[in-house]
Amino acid sequence: MPHVVTDTFAHVMLTRRAALSGLLAGAVAVASGVVIAAAIDVVSPVDAVGSEVIDRSPGSVKAWAIEQFGTSDKTVLRLGIYTILVIAAFTLGALSARRRTIGTTGIAAFGAVGALAALNRPDQGLLATIPSVLGALAGIAVLHWLLRLATQTLHSAPAADDTAPPPDVAPFDRRRFLIASGATAAAAYTLGASGIALTKVRLNNLRRQASRPLPPLDRPVAGTPTGAQLFDETPFLTPNSRFYRIDTALSFPRATLDEWTLTIDGMVDRPLTFTYDDLLAREQVERTITLCCVSNAIGGPLVGNARWQGVMLRDLLEEAGVRPSAEQVFSTSADGWTSGFPVAAALDGRDAMVVLGMNGETLPIEHGFPARLVVPGLYGYVSATKWLERITLTTWDDAGYWLQYGWAKDAPVKTQSRIDVPRPSSTIEAGRHAVAGIAWAQHRGIERVEVSIDDGPWLEATLAVDVSDDTWRQWMIEWDATPGEHTIAVRATDKDGETQTADRADSYPDGATGHHTIQLTVE
Repeated sequence: MPHVVTDTFAHVMLTRRAALSGLLAGAVAVASGVVIAAAIDVVSPVDAVGSEVIDRSPGSVKAWAIEQFGTSDKTVLRLGIYTILVIAAFTLGALSARRRTIGTTGIAAFGAVGALAALNRPDQGLLATIPSVLGALAGIAVLHWLLRLATQTLHSAPAADDTAPPPDVAPFDRRRFLIASGATAAAAYTLGASGIALTKVRLNNLRRQASRPLPPLDRPVAGTPTGAQLFDETPFLTPNSRFYRIDTALSFPRATLDEWTLTIDGMVDRPLTFTYDDLLAREQVERTITLCCVSNAIGGPLVGNARWQGVMLRDLLEEAGVRPSAEQVFSTSADGWTSGFPVAAALDGRDAMVVLGMNGETLPIEHGFPARLVVPGLYGYVSATKWLERITLTTWDDAGYWLQYGWAKDAPVKTQSRIDVPRPSSTIEAGRHAVAGIAWAQHRGIERVEVSIDDGPWLEATLAVDVSDDTWRQWMIEWDATPGEHTIAVRATDKDGETQTADRADSYPDGATGHHTIQLTVE
């Protein structure tokens, strides 16, 4: 009987050590992939897999993720991938206690997934498979080494009998496994940290390119027109660092100004190619335009207002000579993302732009450096291509990225309004308070904003100066707040006379609807 107990104890200890070995082997594999990817400047295996997850998820799932996590959606996805990797590595290690081929096969399978995902990225090639392959080989080697040590330390223990201690107490052998495990953990940490450091070097190099000064404007535009700012909580111009970012890129495209070009082709008379300097040499214009994400929930934060500098898209298209049979302006990003909108939206007089600057600075990497599209009145999923590389005039037979997931082809921005003051669920003192916020209806403009307190009559709010039909407009009313629980709702009417509907609908497939409503307590 004592021999059976000891065998069971030995098996448990071996399984635990094998699980730890699997976890450490997985860490080495991932860290090796990260540092190798950074060293040869290709997409990391984790980002490659994450991008494939994004691309292959149903449109409704993507919309849900953006609504739930907003600009943190990429962080949540990465954490999810790392969590799966930890669980898988731990499980594969434990299973390898009895059969090492399980761990070998499992790590190899993860390496193959990473390599195929990298190879499938539009801006990558065979070189991008190397980090996953070498990372997997390193992980397999570490797993076998640690499993061999774990087995040796147990087998070298004294034979079990009624008086002998359990086989795991051989001090020297146990210490040897722990030292090896600690060294492996340190190596994984060092590799990972080195990969992160190299990635930061690449990003810093890109940021240095993006710090290149823009040419001066012939007719500079003032930052915030007088009367456009009614309250301080929401600035009329959204700072670059606070401007929302929603896209499918887990890592920034590897664009360098020496190599980057913008091509206009397809159903045009004269295909054109522009370098960055070519665009800078053209007449530079600046327009203040509000952008909002189609996935923005009612009252959500995925909306911003900025001054955009660049060249008019219609000038470029007229120079190329758009053929009458062309139906859409189809644009492609450096990472393969695509979108398309009607040709009329580029030529009907609205300020559709190829943007090079934002709020007086060179366009930040996060927002599309070297160039992006901005088209007033259309949601970004059909128009606001970042890291722009190609504009193709084509028919509707070509479907943009989001249209392939069931999102609507027609994507005019819906009239929306939001309460920014007071904050939802806040507690304020009784007395006179400002109720304020923003409203937007790009390319139509805001005509009126109304507020209802506790389902009472709609009260017309004071509007800020109307800067243009393409920017949001601040609004405000004064409210004599009395003690108790209160509900405040807002609605806007655009210059076409259309008032926001109260019917609530999710953002999928063409934008959310409903009145933004908040509850608060007055003491």
